[in-house]
Amino acid sequence: MSTQTVLTDLATRGEDALVGYFPAGYPTSADSIEACVAMCEAGIDVLELGVPYSDPVMDGLVIQVATELALANGFKLSNFFETLKAITSRVSTPVLVMSYWNPILQYGVRRFAEDLKAAGATGLITPDLIPDEAGEWLKISDELNLDRVFLATPSSSTKRLEQVASVSRGFIYAVSTMGITGAREDLDAKARAVVAGVKATGTKVPVCVGIGISSSDQVNEVNSYADGAIVGSVFIKAYRDGGIEKLRNVVQELKAGN
Repeated sequence: MSTQTVLTDLATRGEDALVGYFPAGYPTSADSIEACVAMCEAGIDVLELGVPYSDPVMDGLVIQVATELALANGFKLSNFFETLKAITSRVSTPVLVMSYWNPILQYGVRRFAEDLKAAGATGLITPDLIPDEAGEWLKISDELNLDRVFLATPSSSTKRLEQVASVSRGFIYAVSTMGITGAREDLDAKARAVVAGVKATGTKVPVCVGIGISSSDQVNEVNSYADGAIVGSVFIKAYRDGGIEKLRNVVQELKAGN
């Protein structure tokens, strides 16, 4: 089932949607496969599989440390598709790959897209690629029917939001920062404003909110005005501190709203 179908069906049923991020290769490729399969089995609705990169400018410290360890343990982009295929062969959860654009350019956009498709992913989240510069990716993803998730931010103009809404497929990634002590209300207002701005374009593509979401209360709150909550660092912390068992428990807690 496609990413968009899963999120739309959950919204129709009035159920919260949970998108879960985990980096491939952390701490090893074999470990990341088992962790991602466990997350899917425990209840995430969409898996966001990260490509470790040496300059993760938009990632927080927890994700940076995890991806640095993956790279230090020998992870290579050439290994990524084997890891991806090992996950998609065992789960029915849609898997979206999150990657900065430079590794994809170096690998070759068409080659990357074709290998992505062959390995069973539904598409790509590209945090540092804007629609204006995505011509090649738009063309190839249309040919291969791959999802393409672009970012909408508090600083995005109305024109940019319209662009993002018109070219995104799977979901639109609304960026905010939530849960920082003393700033919660203001930051929540920003997240709501981004989602409202995207929805105002008339798009039927689901809108999910990410960055800084770490509790079931925040997951529930985001789902009250968006189509899904994206969670990453809390899953990495859970795995780091308590392995697969702790990771499963945290996924189940966030999904159940406990």
